[in-house]
Amino acid sequence: MSERTEIRITGFGGQGVVLAGHIIGHACAVNAGKHATMIQSFGPEARGSACSTTLAVSDTEVLYPYIGRPDIFVVMSAEGYEKYRDELIDDGILVYEKDLVPFKAKEGQKAYGVSSTRIAEEIGRAIVQNIVMLGFFTAATEIVPLKAMREGVAESVPAGTEELNLRAFDAGFEAFQESYGSGAEKKIEVAPVGN
Repeated sequence: MSERTEIRITGFGGQGVVLAGHIIGHACAVNAGKHATMIQSFGPEARGSACSTTLAVSDTEVLYPYIGRPDIFVVMSAEGYEKYRDELIDDGILVYEKDLVPFKAKEGQKAYGVSSTRIAEEIGRAIVQNIVMLGFFTAATEIVPLKAMREGVAESVPAGTEELNLRAFDAGFEAFQESYGSGAEKKIEVAPVGN
């Protein structure tokens, strides 16, 4: 990753998109010694419509909070994917909810899919789907150390839900390792080329 990494997370309102962005920013800035800024936006209706948050993460102070084209695109809904898919840089990383998002990455992009909603339902609470996605994101991007991100989850979720959320996070992290391996051994999904 370069000194500055730009991230967009999108989904629909109610999926915890903004909380996911907050946790990444918190983990980077508080627990990993980096700098981060976050900007969020919603569609005309909050719950159920397109929702997006962007982060700029850097080893040095972030002087400009807006992103150009993200290095990493985390997508949890088909609508969000359609709206923002062309922004991802040509050699970027796409992390997507594979049961909800029919992706068509460009050649050169790395794509990693996870059934985060199904995994969350198996844990017993569909509402932690965003935390499953965060665990998967952590393994896929390695932008922040595992320990720092787990601490960010524990420090950011509502009191009394820490254990559930950490189980969800660990399930997402493990799902990546099971599907794609870890570290230098990572497999990359072959991306169907499309518009």
